Amino acid sequence: MSIGVGEAAGGVGAQGVPAGEWEREPHPSDSLRTFGAVVQALREHAGLSRVELGARVQYSKHTVESVELGRRMPDDVFVERAEEALGNTGALRKAACHLTRGEAGLAAWFRRWARLEREAVSLCTYECRLVPGLLQSEAYARAVFDNSIPLLTDEQAEAQLTARMERQAMLRERPTVPFSFIVEESVLRRRLGGEQVQANMLDHVLELTAPRNVTFQVVPLELPFHGCLDGPMRILETPEGRRLGYSEGQQNGRLISDPKEMSLLCQRYDTLRSQALNPKDSRDLLERLRGER
Repeated sequence: MSIGVGEAAGGVGAQGVPAGEWEREPHPSDSLRTFGAVVQALREHAGLSRVELGARVQYSKHTVESVELGRRMPDDVFVERAEEALGNTGALRKAACHLTRGEAGLAAWFRRWARLEREAVSLCTYECRLVPGLLQSEAYARAVFDNSIPLLTDEQAEAQLTARMERQAMLRERPTVPFSFIVEESVLRRRLGGEQVQANMLDHVLELTAPRNVTFQVVPLELPFHGCLDGPMRILETPEGRRLGYSEGQQNGRLISDPKEMSLLCQRYDTLRSQALNPKDSRDLLERLRGER
């Protein structure tokens, strides 16, 4: 759990720090909201108001409210005092171990996968809708966000663009980690954002997939068979040798850990990898598409 600075009643924090320095979270995470809901439920069960709970834990009513609404990351002192004040059930201590901060620009359902990506010892991606996020050029990513429904504000679009480019740094910063990408030819031919955006995207993909640790394969349009018709997928291997998967749909995503499901996903990915163009032929196709512009 992250440790913050508490804000106590009377304007001075529990650690002797002036009130207001325990900052509000700019992007509340699901775990913060869930923790806050547990605090509120236990408080109401105990018949306490926010003022009364604040007095018992020596934090202001406003801090209690911010925690309950998922707006602030509670520090260890708050958790311990709230646990004691609300029955010592152990619920708050256990819930606090799973607290994470929100990440600007990342969908709530994707954040856990994004954290796992950063520690993975290998990463495989199959995509049939868009160029994978890790390979998107900045202009292409902007075109993706410009097509969001409902429309994003300028601030939201910039936050998502920043998050996407930061994720992409993995390819350059982890030169010994194997990255495998399989992408449908139709995705590469789609002129999302216009002809110039597509041309820049092809250049960008060629650049990012040039290193030895990155494998890029294209599923050609004329392929008469296909091992992955159920949609896009991602597979990673953890430092402990465990394989996890991720599947995303409309406004949702699912982390997959069941061994039987993972065995099936790996079979499908391996089958499609054998069906797709080999890496050299895939790069040749990219070069030809670039020449057609």
